[in-house]
Amino acid sequence: MTGADQKPLGTAPADAPPHPHLLSTMPTGAKVFLILVASLLPLAVIAMLTNLRTTRFADAEAQARLSAAAQESSGALATTLANHVAELREGLGALERNPNDAPSCTRVAGALAAYSETGTRFSIADATGTVLCGRRLNLSSFAQPRAGEVRATVTGDGLALRVGGASGSSATVFYPAVALAQLARPSGFVPDYGSALVLEDGERLTLRALAKDSRVVRHETARTELGIEGLSLQMTMPGAPITGPLLIATALLIMMWLAAAAIGWFVVDRLLIRPLRRLRRIVRDYQPGEVIDPTIYGHLPAAEIRELGDTFRDISRTVQAHEAELAEGLVRQTRLTREVHHRVKNNLQVIASLINFHARGAKSVEATEAYASIQRRVDALAVVHRHHYAEMEETRGLELRSVIGELASNIRATAPDRTATLGITLEVEPFLVTQDTAVAVSFLLTEIIELAMSCNPAAQIRISMKGLPESNRATLRVVSPALIDSPQLAVLLDNRYSRVMTGLARQLRTQLHHDPLSGAYDTSIAVTGKP
Repeated sequence: MTGADQKPLGTAPADAPPHPHLLSTMPTGAKVFLILVASLLPLAVIAMLTNLRTTRFADAEAQARLSAAAQESSGALATTLANHVAELREGLGALERNPNDAPSCTRVAGALAAYSETGTRFSIADATGTVLCGRRLNLSSFAQPRAGEVRATVTGDGLALRVGGASGSSATVFYPAVALAQLARPSGFVPDYGSALVLEDGERLTLRALAKDSRVVRHETARTELGIEGLSLQMTMPGAPITGPLLIATALLIMMWLAAAAIGWFVVDRLLIRPLRRLRRIVRDYQPGEVIDPTIYGHLPAAEIRELGDTFRDISRTVQAHEAELAEGLVRQTRLTREVHHRVKNNLQVIASLINFHARGAKSVEATEAYASIQRRVDALAVVHRHHYAEMEETRGLELRSVIGELASNIRATAPDRTATLGITLEVEPFLVTQDTAVAVSFLLTEIIELAMSCNPAAQIRISMKGLPESNRATLRVVSPALIDSPQLAVLLDNRYSRVMTGLARQLRTQLHHDPLSGAYDTSIAVTGKP
């Protein structure tokens, strides 16, 4: 194999049919539906983007309001807490220097007096826990901050801030959640909101809880640092709600998108696809000789399909008329052929009768035998023609066994008186052959039998035919002691019979073999089957 003939492994042959695409195997209705869905999808996307843009604008507006409110609230709360921490740090320093410094204590109390009604309390204590100013606060464990450090913690329902002093003293202030909520309330902020203080370690103190809403609501959140030990204010407000009308509008949009595709598919299916399937079923069930009626399954709604159905009907009528003409012509042709065969058969009988008439008037034995030889060949042709005429209606072929049997009977009947002991034995299997093969076989058998009769008038001849392993071939064999090699046989073959027998074998497209020791002639002939 040359390099040009080599193909890489896994390469498909050039004439391999292409693999069918998925769309090519889908029904037309499904294709139409998918095309309509894809065509209408941009409109649905545009409408959805418009809704999303409107919602985004509402969210941006809500976020802006929330940021402004968070800045205002965190600013007020950070300022207040920073002032209180400064007062506590200053009072703590003064009391550390002089535990009996009453003016400093009064100043701190005055700074926090405005928030005392809401439950705000403070306490300044030394390292031993003795309260130097304010009143004792019963708070949970609170880590002692370093000097000047401020720590915050959520305790109970409020926030506690502790300022560390020198030598273990501290100043603590407690703000209830209500007080801090008032401090963190933005002025003129009408929308509902929620707020909470968030410590650095994740602790939270809810100042105002956001009211629950049964609607699907998204929340906007803003977080602002207060500048005190990681303390921050977190404010939350509802964003643009996903209301029932919005959900209904979105659902209707999707439904309209699918409905438009479904309506388009329904129209195409009813007006085109289903009528075409109906017309295809009518054409598929069409039988030659019938007339296609496109309205047999109902009215066709599309004018173009009706015109196509009318075209099929006209074509079927034309085919019906042509078939009727062909059938009539076939009848005439059959009648004419039968008449021709009948006349040929009669003519052959007339020729045989004339030869027989002249043979009776012959003056010598040689002339009589010559007339008989000619008559045998005419009889061979007449036998084949008569059997072909009988089989003409079925056109299966000629049954060769019947032809050979009748041919042997005619040869014995027309044999000279000196060949009264002539014997012909038949072992022929039933085979069908064409007319040309039957004519050639009949003439070949006539020549071989006459050759045997010329060598030995009392010859005993056996004719056999058996099938070969190939279903379309059979072996024809003629055996007689008169056909064993002899000087007389050689003379007859050279002067007369060899050329005729070789020509007949050539007409059969085969070879004729002679076994001079057994006196057998055999050849292979084509057959068309068995009856």
